[in-house]
Amino acid sequence: MTESALKASFAEDVVLLKYVGINPIVVHGGGPQISGMMKRLGKEVKFVEGIRVTDSETMEIVEMVLVGALNKEIVNLVNQHGGRGVGLSGKDGGLILAKPRKGIHEETCHVGDVAEIDPRILERLGGGGTGEEGVRFIPVISPVGADEKGKSYNINADAVAAHIAASLSAEKLLILTDVAGILDQQSQLMSTLSKKEVVRMVKKGEIKEGMLPKTEAALLAIDRGVRKVHIIDGRVPHALLLEVLTDQGVGTEIVS
Repeated sequence: MTESALKASFAEDVVLLKYVGINPIVVHGGGPQISGMMKRLGKEVKFVEGIRVTDSETMEIVEMVLVGALNKEIVNLVNQHGGRGVGLSGKDGGLILAKPRKGIHEETCHVGDVAEIDPRILERLGGGGTGEEGVRFIPVISPVGADEKGKSYNINADAVAAHIAASLSAEKLLILTDVAGILDQQSQLMSTLSKKEVVRMVKKGEIKEGMLPKTEAALLAIDRGVRKVHIIDGRVPHALLLEVLTDQGVGTEIVS
């Protein structure tokens, strides 16, 4: 999603889905952009066990990039294509109550997990009614939250999306990535998997590295009532429409 053409086709898809009666909610990350800004500001980019070192100064950069720049860029794209995008962070309306990640190192003290979702602001934005009051907005959410004491946390975007989907009893969760989907040992795309099959693949080490957080988010969503999760290739133009509105789709579908 770093290419302009892909960003535009994504925004078009989101708006079209809204027009046909689906209520999409967008949750975005921004790891590459955060790293780029850190380098520009002379801040060393470091990871500990795959987790970004997120001290207080880095957390400020995270919020600046995710909430201040990327979020508004996506909202603007949605609006340019005829939608009504509204930018939010997890702090808005108490949407995400965060908690520190267990076993976290001191240098990554601003890395968190979701403790609780309060979806009322999302329900209000996508609420019913007629006329001007019935306008359905498209929420665009940055995965930043705060705990009871107001401390800010950077949270994995896939996990945030899974928790939000579950809190709203969403029909589908779609996770965009930069590969075709979940692959078998012969590197062939697996178009449909059950929860049991995914768990088995994780235990056997067949799903690992960057795909692991996405499958963990998928399993969380399935466990909490989301009917289907789709891990799809965001490099494919109009991937959202192809996955939702065609029989074959463009990625891996995970069902209970």
